[in-house]
Amino acid sequence: MRPSPETIGILKDLVAFDTTSKLSNRALIDWVQNYLRRHRVASTVVPNAQGDKALLFARIGPETGPSIALSAHTDVVPVTGQQWTSDPFTLTERDDKLYGRGSCDMKGFIAVVLAAVPALTAKPLKRAVQIVLTYDEETSMDGVAHALRELGVAWTKPDAVIVGEPTLMEVVDAHLSIAGVRMIIHGRAAHSSLPHLGASAIFAAQEIMTELVKVKDEFQAAGDPTGRFTPPYSTLNIGRLDGGTAHNILAERCRIEFSMRGVPGCDLEAAIDRVIAFAEGPVLAKMRETAPESSVDIRRWLTAPALAPDHGSEAEKLAKRLAGKNSTTTVAYATEAGSFQRAGLGTVVCGPGSIDQAHAPDEFISLDELARGEAFLARLVEECQK
Repeated sequence: MRPSPETIGILKDLVAFDTTSKLSNRALIDWVQNYLRRHRVASTVVPNAQGDKALLFARIGPETGPSIALSAHTDVVPVTGQQWTSDPFTLTERDDKLYGRGSCDMKGFIAVVLAAVPALTAKPLKRAVQIVLTYDEETSMDGVAHALRELGVAWTKPDAVIVGEPTLMEVVDAHLSIAGVRMIIHGRAAHSSLPHLGASAIFAAQEIMTELVKVKDEFQAAGDPTGRFTPPYSTLNIGRLDGGTAHNILAERCRIEFSMRGVPGCDLEAAIDRVIAFAEGPVLAKMRETAPESSVDIRRWLTAPALAPDHGSEAEKLAKRLAGKNSTTTVAYATEAGSFQRAGLGTVVCGPGSIDQAHAPDEFISLDELARGEAFLARLVEECQK
């Protein structure tokens, strides 16, 4: 199947905006607002405190009553250091695939939603459709937190939220949580022959990592009560460690970055609190025996709750009807869906494309997948017109 020229054209325009998370998404948001305005759809743009990022909310159909929210993040991951065979910000068609950064994750979904706007406005809707566009999903999840603070202000509580992350149009009702932490340990430099005159930040980091390995092993032993995830347990990864200046100098500074991913029901915050208490307690106390000025700077730089199964929810029933599915599945990655669910909104994940292509060089979405996303939206239009 091949998607409509309108959908491909919209995706081309969206991909052309470099919305890497470190950059602004305002130009893309302005483009979407102008597109909606051309179709006589009002929208609300809400900037963040710095003014460099913004949310967009739109509602098509009755101003009150039931509604369905379609949500997507507008930011993409960097292309720095990746080998692309075409310009990542120019949508390029090759071998029945559309290449470009964000084509799969997740501007393809935004494109099919926007392409459905003319159909959504052609006839009166009995059930409204809301569009919710966020920012910084790839980094801090600040955008979805901001969107939820606007619930009841810039948008109204929907009966169902569909987050259009790439799932090959499978209906996902559960995914892992994620939390990330950065620790910078400050000790005191000294000659390695006189360790009593200093405090090694690297040795302190080693003690903290030993505690992290204990947590990792406990996660694995606890397993996955649902039996639906691979691997069948929560995970922990120490992704970065750097510090010190020379082999004969006690390290004055060391940085550790780690993240955890939890199956539904796993309390990542409690695990992180435990590690932080260990770092700020016995580890720091030992350092201060020889270097009283020692400290540990801690930043929780990312947190996203798990999406837990909510069997029989309006979101699940609706998405299964629209996707033509009789069952649901899980994914190992985290999305904004868990945050919507935690706020009391029935939520599932379902969108075109494969997560295998997300973040990769030569990211693409197949023409067939984009067409399947169009069909999903066409069925949503029919559903809301009934």
